[in-house]
Amino acid sequence: MKTAIITGASVGIGKATAQQFIASDYQVINLSRRSCDVDGVHNLPCDLMDSAAIQSCVDQLLALAQDSESIALVHNASQMRKDSTRDCADEDLRSVLETNVVAINTLNRGLLPLMGSGSSILYVGSTLSEKAVPSSFSYVLSKHAQLGMMRATCQDLMGSGIHTALICPGFTDTEMLRTHLGNDDAVLQSIGGMNSFCRLIEPEEIAGLLHWCHHNPVINGSVLHANLGQKEA
Repeated sequence: MKTAIITGASVGIGKATAQQFIASDYQVINLSRRSCDVDGVHNLPCDLMDSAAIQSCVDQLLALAQDSESIALVHNASQMRKDSTRDCADEDLRSVLETNVVAINTLNRGLLPLMGSGSSILYVGSTLSEKAVPSSFSYVLSKHAQLGMMRATCQDLMGSGIHTALICPGFTDTEMLRTHLGNDDAVLQSIGGMNSFCRLIEPEEIAGLLHWCHHNPVINGSVLHANLGQKEA
């Protein structure tokens, strides 16, 4: 048995990734507050801001995936807020970091005992893992942190046969992006024109890359840009 554990697989990139792994005969487990409606996905309700809820999921995963020959752990779920250096309240920053950073640490620590050679820990970052834009302060900060987590994880797991990568999507047509931009079609069309193909990326394109990364440990410790060639500002 092979297992894929995906956070936030109810919509967008996470759902498309669940579909990819289901098609490859993986046991797929979704950790999110909402269920994934892809046939065959095992849903574990989980609030990634709640440490007790995460630990409960870890306990269940230790049973569900204990016979897996390999595990793909895909850290996909994220919070994205409109905020800036001038107005980001400490409480709001803590909330974003709980989901985007601390939950990842809890899951890694809890699930590593299950993960043998051939397993992977894949982080869904962003182009904002390596640069910044205005009015996305907490998101930019957390995505930069994920880059450091991926690289540190790679170093700490040397010799284990477990590989890591940070996949950095560009503007992808997801519920999170549309909500962040107020579902403004003119804005969506404008940002879709900021790459050499003049369109938004489809979630399935990122899912295909995540699936490939799990099966190709040569990319261990790598940052993979998936943005259709963004225009430089």
